[in-house]
Amino acid sequence: MCESAEVGNAVDKKSYARRLERLRTDLLKAQNALAATKFRLLVLVGGVEGGGKTEVARLFLEWMDPRGLQVEAYGDKSDEEEERPEYWRYWRTLPASGRGAILVGTWYTRPIVQRVFKNISEGDFDMAMDRAAAFESMLAREGTVIVKVWLHLSKDEQRHRFKELEKDPATSWRVSRQDWDFSSKYDRFRKICERALAKTGTAESPWTVVEATDRRYRNLTTGETVLKAMQDAIARAKLSEAAKAPDRSKAPKVSLLTRLDLTQALDDKDYDHKMMKQQARIARLTRRLREEGRALIAVFEGADAAGKGGAIRRLLPAMDARNARVMSVAAPTDEERARPYLWRFWRHLPRLGHATIYDRSWYGRVLVERVEGFCAASDWKRAYAEIAAFEEEMSESGVIICKFWLQISQAEQLRRFKDRAATPFKHYKITEEDWRNRAKWDAYQSAAVEMFEKTSTAEAPWTLVEAEDKRWGRVKVLKTVADRLEEELG
Repeated sequence: MCESAEVGNAVDKKSYARRLERLRTDLLKAQNALAATKFRLLVLVGGVEGGGKTEVARLFLEWMDPRGLQVEAYGDKSDEEEERPEYWRYWRTLPASGRGAILVGTWYTRPIVQRVFKNISEGDFDMAMDRAAAFESMLAREGTVIVKVWLHLSKDEQRHRFKELEKDPATSWRVSRQDWDFSSKYDRFRKICERALAKTGTAESPWTVVEATDRRYRNLTTGETVLKAMQDAIARAKLSEAAKAPDRSKAPKVSLLTRLDLTQALDDKDYDHKMMKQQARIARLTRRLREEGRALIAVFEGADAAGKGGAIRRLLPAMDARNARVMSVAAPTDEERARPYLWRFWRHLPRLGHATIYDRSWYGRVLVERVEGFCAASDWKRAYAEIAAFEEEMSESGVIICKFWLQISQAEQLRRFKDRAATPFKHYKITEEDWRNRAKWDAYQSAAVEMFEKTSTAEAPWTLVEAEDKRWGRVKVLKTVADRLEEELG
């Protein structure tokens, strides 16, 4: 694969100056045009050590308007990053729509290094590459223009470059012992990198292998590759958006929801006893999260007025207030709309030892956005796989996930709506939107049933809660959390 980047491509000084002037002008024009679109630019600069990754990143800051461009260099993980899933550090630095980012040291770096030094198996390496490809596919479909450039040097050229740098005291610092370690394993490194390029080069995010021996050729080829990708995105932006339409699916006559026994109830005495028992279990078990290197996420979805807030208010006091918080998810902000859908949830993931409770969640895309027509059908249909991958990454990093759907009947919902409307201190709980949503009961129920079918997994199962009786529902929620913690922590 890299043989094509060892053919001796070079550019003379005169041609370089002429082409560079035109390139810089066109890059600035394209950057300004891109800023007016929904697209964002992501340039991944990888390659062999000594190929000039950092230098290329610096050149883009020189050639383009730095106000709309950021450079991210990912080295060793911080303590904060170590306590989150692998991709958390990448999600939190994604640029907004209309902006760009140059990434040096990406999600490819760690698995490649680990495989070169035999710290992971070939199977684990391939899984890491599959995850990278899936991540990029999701970004591309969310409006990210991905340019992946691999800067290549032959073995002899790499060693020559290292020696030249070491000769000069002003540049010797640029060559580390790790660089020579990689050089000694050049053949293995090349083989593994070529496997990575082959597995992750797709139509949405192809790799461009650039011969980096001649710096002028390297710079121009990289810049022209980025320019072409930006121009293609601008052309696509002129096409009409995918049609958005509300989903009007009818609720199935028989489903997981219709089979729930909503008559289950608890009297006051049983409720108080069972509530205190489960809260005590949770208090004891959540104290062990830190020592076990785990975190907890509890997700609450359900019909309007089903009692999500009440269940959360009984769950939260059982935890250490210093290590637990509630995230109430509403309509996305302008900042959140400017980034891929899951960004708003990735950035708030808890550290190890902590717990986060979500009052509504990332499932909004396959519930409210689907039913109300806030996104295209293609968006919510692919969201199932993206959400499953998101939860899988959380689970692998040590997060214990509990997901609850609280169910009540239409008649009980109406009773609670009227009670809220008639009680002054409950007025904030009822809105015109709540009343409008009652007419879409069947569509929401249908969406929920499909959601259970496609996103309930061993690592992140759904628990359906009979919430017609609030006391029964609250106790079931707490018992489920306690049981899950006990199962995971021992």
